[in-house]
Amino acid sequence: MSEEARPLEVKPGDRLLGPRGRRIGRVDAVFVDYLLVRTGLILPVDLYVPRNAVSRSDGKLRVDLDRKAAYEAWHRPLKRAPHDEP
Repeated sequence: MSEEARPLEVKPGDRLLGPRGRRIGRVDAVFVDYLLVRTGLILPVDLYVPRNAVSRSDGKLRVDLDRKAAYEAWHRPLKRAPHDEP
């Protein structure tokens, strides 16, 4: 199986980082199409991050959005599964 075809291994407790290595949150649950990521400590917010937006480099989970952009994009449940997108 090629590296690209292999599904990304993610487990609850993994940290999700933005493009500059800043922490966005911690994976709370793993689903087929998305990750439920909990942000913040005092006022936690759940992010519904599509799995196809996540990559692993240097052994760390990363997305291309910073904290603010990630909140704006993913703070609501996904309206449809990422694999349904054209």
